[in-house]
Amino acid sequence: MSIQARTQKAESLLRAAGILPVVTVNSLDEARKVSQALLEGGLPAIELTLRTPVAMEALAMLKRELPDIVIGAGTVLTVEQMQQSIDAGADFLVTPGTTAEMASALAQADIPVVPGAASPTELLTLMAHGFRVCKLFPANAVGGLAMIKGLAGPLAELKLCPTGGIGEDTAADYLSQPNVVCIGGSWMVPKDWLAKGEWDKVRDSSAKAAAIVKRVRG
Repeated sequence: MSIQARTQKAESLLRAAGILPVVTVNSLDEARKVSQALLEGGLPAIELTLRTPVAMEALAMLKRELPDIVIGAGTVLTVEQMQQSIDAGADFLVTPGTTAEMASALAQADIPVVPGAASPTELLTLMAHGFRVCKLFPANAVGGLAMIKGLAGPLAELKLCPTGGIGEDTAADYLSQPNVVCIGGSWMVPKDWLAKGEWDKVRDSSAKAAAIVKRVRG
C-alpha cells in the first residue's frame, strides 16, 4: 500500500472516529473494561499509549477480544515500537513528535500513520515525506485554535488531529475547523475513574463526546 493510500486510510479512520480517546492502561483487565465502556458510549476508536509495561500486550488482547474497536498505538517513539505495534495488530500508529529517522521509517510502515508535530516546520517536513494527516501536539500549548486556523491557508492539503489540552468544553470548536479531521483527548478516561473502576462514568462521558461529534459533523 502506497503512502498516499495509507494517508487516505488514516484520514478515513480518524474522520469516522471524530474524537479519539487517548487511553493509558495499567492492566489487561483495565484495558478490556475501559475499551468496552468507550464502545458502549459510542466512541469506536482509541489511541492506546505505549506508556506502561502492559500496553503492547493489551493492544494484542483488545484486537482479539474486541474486534469492533479501532486501535491506534500511541506514543510510538522508536522503530522497534513501530514494528511491535504492527505485529500486535494495531490499526494505525500515532507519534507525539517525529524525528527524521522515525519519519523515514513511518513512511515505509505497512499500516496508516498519524505522525506528530508541534510547528509549521515540523509539519512541512512530514508533508515532504508524503504525510497529509498529522497529529498536532500539544495542541493547546502550541497555539490551539489560532494555530490551526493559521495553518489552514499555507498548508491547505494538510489535515490535523489536534491533541493535548482539549476538553469537553472546547471539543466542538476544534472539530468545526475545516482542516481538523479528528481530535484527541483524555477527558473521558481520567486516571481516577480508571483506578476506581468507574466505567459508568467513562461510558456516560463517551456518550457526551459522541453527541458532540454528531452535532458538529451531522
